[in-house]
Parts: sequence; structure tokens; C-alpha cells
Amino acid sequence: MLAIALLALAGAAVALIVTLNGARRARTHGATATAGKTAKPTPPPRPTSYAVGVRVLRFIDTTRTITLPDGTSEPRSLVTEVRYPALGAVGAADVSDAPAARADGPFPLVIFGHGFAVTPALYARLLHAWAQAGYVVAAPVFPRENADAPGGPEESDLVNQPADMRFVISSMLADSNASSGPLAGLIDPAHIAVTGQSDGGDTALAVAYDSRYSDPRVGAAIILSGAEIPALGSFTFPAGSPPLLATQGTADTINPPSETNAFFEAAQRPKYLLSLLGAEHLPPYSDEQPQLTIVERVTIAFLDGYLKHRPDALKRLVTLGDVPGTATVLAEP
Repeated sequence: MLAIALLALAGAAVALIVTLNGARRARTHGATATAGKTAKPTPPPRPTSYAVGVRVLRFIDTTRTITLPDGTSEPRSLVTEVRYPALGAVGAADVSDAPAARADGPFPLVIFGHGFAVTPALYARLLHAWAQAGYVVAAPVFPRENADAPGGPEESDLVNQPADMRFVISSMLADSNASSGPLAGLIDPAHIAVTGQSDGGDTALAVAYDSRYSDPRVGAAIILSGAEIPALGSFTFPAGSPPLLATQGTADTINPPSETNAFFEAAQRPKYLLSLLGAEHLPPYSDEQPQLTIVERVTIAFLDGYLKHRPDALKRLVTLGDVPGTATVLAEP
């Protein structure tokens, strides 16, 4: 009997050891599995406001030319002001050749076209606001329409500007794709918007929507008191067109509201119309207040909604654009 009891006790001890070892293996296995599934630390959110750097680049399209007043021709040269999110303290001034905030990139790209007989300098505050909000902003000087064009500005060259804008998109992406350089790795090629004011708005409208000039890389368009290019006539907006934000001063006699209303009504959804009550053609985009601030905030909300995919930004757009006595927004999402 004693032998049997000892055997039973030994068996119980073995069973206890096996159970404990199994439990230890289970705990070890579970800990390993849990460790293997541990989520990576969530990266800190990107800043919502940046210092703004500026560089002046020259892109030369050797496949096309301009004719000078003396009858000679030369390749189309596009001096381009490039503003971008930069390192440093946030401020109201652009900083020449400032180091880019590359660690927070890549950033969406915005191409801006200026109006007739002016230069991008007129719109410096608006372009600065976009770059400060986290966008790379490229503003070419159109070779024949700018205020300092040889022989004076020539508006008949407007029909050539959509190709200029497309060329600047390609040139900016090429610089971003380079292994080195000030723009290397700075641009997100999947998120591009075109915009412009007056004739620059006509240019951007064609690049975004006119099948004769449209660029499939464009994901959104902002048309500031612009219209369809008169010499080319109207066009049909195809299904699946990029989202549209149009702005228009109700007292604009150069680009009257009927011009903007015509293309806005023809455009596909989603689309938004910001009406600036009593505003004229240029001042709301250069220095007139509070209109300029409204334009800055509404356009940034639109870009945030469609290039950065922040749905809350589109709700903010409507709130920011509805200012009693000053501005209204028609939203057709």
C-alpha cells in the first residue's frame, strides 16, 4: 500500500510540473504574440501652420516659342515663384531660400496663374497663406501676358497659357523627383490643384476641365473671377471632373458675375461658389479687407478638404464663407 501511495504522489507531482510548464509556455507564447502585435507609436500630427520659404526658378520649354517685338523668337521661359512650408518661426514674411520643412512632407502642389498685365507679386499675401497652410505653391510669370513682357502685355497669348501651366506642373514634379535639390521629395504628385485669377483663372479652368487642355494630374481647381477662354469658346465638363471652387465679386465689371455663373452652372458636382458682395475684380485677391481674409480661409478649407481629405474642412468652408453683408457660399457637394 505504501508503494502504491508513493507512486500516486509521484504521478501527481509530475502532472503538476507539466501543468506549470504548460502554463509558463502559454504565458510566454501569449506575451510574444502580444509583443508581435504591438502597434507602432502614432506619429505626432503635422503642424497646421508653417514658416514660408520662397525660391525663384526658371523653367524653359524648348518645344514652344514666343515671338519678340523685333520679330525674333525664343523658347518659352517661365520664371516661377515657388513658396513652400519651411523651417523656422511662423510669420507674415516670405524667407528667401529657407530650408524646407521636408520631414513633414511631401506636400500637395498648387499652381497659380496671374491675371493680365500684372505679375504674381500682386497676390503675394494669398500665395503666402496657402504655403503657410502646408502647400507648395508655384506661380509662373506668363511670358507674354505679364506686366513686364517685352513690348508690353499681349492678351492674345492667353490661348498658350494652359500648356504653360501643364509644363510648370511637370517641371515641379521633376524637381521633386530628383535625388537632390531644394525641392527634392517635397511634393506629393497625387494631390495637385490649379488656380488663378482673371486670365489666370481662365487658364486654370481649361487645365482642369477643357478636354483640349485638361491635365489628368489635377485633383481640384479654384477659379478666382475667371471664365472660359473667349477665343476658344465653351466646353463640356466631363463626368468625374475635379472638385471646383469659384469665387466672384458681384460688382466686378471686368469679369462680370454672368461669366462665372455660366461655367459654374455647367460644372459637375462637387462645386462651390463664393460670392463677394460689392467686390470688384482685383482687390479681393490682393489687399481688400475683409474680402482677402475670407478668400484665404475659404480656399484653404477647400484645399484641405479635397487635397488633404479632411471632411471637416468642407463644413468649415461654408461657415467661413457665409459672412452677412460681405460674402455668401453656394455649396453643391
